[in-house]
Amino acid sequence: MSEPKGRLRGFWSCVEGLRIFARTSRSPIGDGPPVVLVHGYGMSSSYMVPIAKRLAAERVVYAPDLPGHGRSGNPPKPLSIPGLAESLRTWMDGLGIGRAAFLGNSMGCQVIAELAVRHPERIDRLILVGPTVDPAARTLGRELPRLLRDGAAERPSLLLLVGRAYSREGFRRLFEEMDLVLADRIEEKLPRIKAPSLVVRGERDAVAPQPWAEQVARELGAGAVRVIPDKGHAPNYSAPDELMRVIRPFLAQR
Repeated sequence: MSEPKGRLRGFWSCVEGLRIFARTSRSPIGDGPPVVLVHGYGMSSSYMVPIAKRLAAERVVYAPDLPGHGRSGNPPKPLSIPGLAESLRTWMDGLGIGRAAFLGNSMGCQVIAELAVRHPERIDRLILVGPTVDPAARTLGRELPRLLRDGAAERPSLLLLVGRAYSREGFRRLFEEMDLVLADRIEEKLPRIKAPSLVVRGERDAVAPQPWAEQVARELGAGAVRVIPDKGHAPNYSAPDELMRVIRPFLAQR
C-alpha cells in the first residue's frame, strides 16, 4: 500500500555568499518540529524527493542541496564534514529553524552527527539511514567496491541520478570530497550524541553492512537496527513507502 504524498516547492537562500537551493513542503502541516533531510556523498536533495513527499503529507520538511552539491553554489574547495555541518546550521539560522528532526543518508549521517555534537540544542532527534563510514572500509580501495556492489540493489533511475550528480560535481571535486568523507571518524562522535536516534539500513546495503550499523546503534543507544528487506543503500529513494512506515512511529514519539 502506497503512502500519501505531499507537495514540494523549491526555493533559494544565501549562506556565506553562496546561493543554496532547497526543497520544502508546499503546504506545511503538523505541529511537531520540522524534518531536515541531508543527502549523501556527491548527491543532492533530488534523490530525497520520494521520502520528502511522503513526509510532506504529515510534517514540515526541508531538503537542502549542501554547498558544492546539486543546484547550490560551489565553495572554492569541497567542505569538510565539520564545514558542511556549520553551513547547515547557518542555513537553518537564515530560515529561522531553531530545532529540527534530521534524516541523513550515507555521508548525510556524518553531517548530522557532527551537527549533533557541535550544536545539540538544534537536534530534536536523528534518523541515520545507511550511515558511513564503516571503519573497516576507510580507504578508497575498500569503499569503492562496496559502492559499486550496491548499485545492483538500487532502482536503475537512481543510478541515472547518481551519474548526473557526479558529472555535475566533476572528478576532481569528487575525489577531494571522498578524502574528507573517509577522514571523518563518526564512530568517535556517536557516544557523545544524546538525542533520540534511529538507525536504518537496507538489507542489501553493501556500504553500511549489518555489523557496522549495529555498532552505530549501540554507540548511540538507539536500540535495534531497522532493516528494510531486499533494499540497498538509499531506501529514501528506492523504498520510500517502507522507510516512511519505519520512521513514522519514531518521529511521533514525545
